[in-house]
Amino acid sequence: DEKDGVPDGMKVDVEGRVYCTGPGGTWVFAPNGTRLAIIRTPEIPANVAFGGPDLRTLFFTARTSVYTLRATTPGQPHPWYRVRKGSR
Repeated sequence: DEKDGVPDGMKVDVEGRVYCTGPGGTWVFAPNGTRLAIIRTPEIPANVAFGGPDLRTLFFTARTSVYTLRATTPGQPHPWYRVRKGSR
């Protein structure tokens, strides 16, 4: 049930899994390239990001909305990422 299109935004978690937005949702790949899952959202996602104080919230941006999902594995921190004191 994959649709035509191309991959767009990509992020990596601390275990090396790649999250890539594209046709049909956000595709999750193991470090060896094996497809593990497709995370479906109501709209085609344009990008994905890990956020929150523990980097375990996935944010999916789409044409009209932002969707979230709690992840069991945190995202790989961006070199400039810092949690603000007092954030929850």
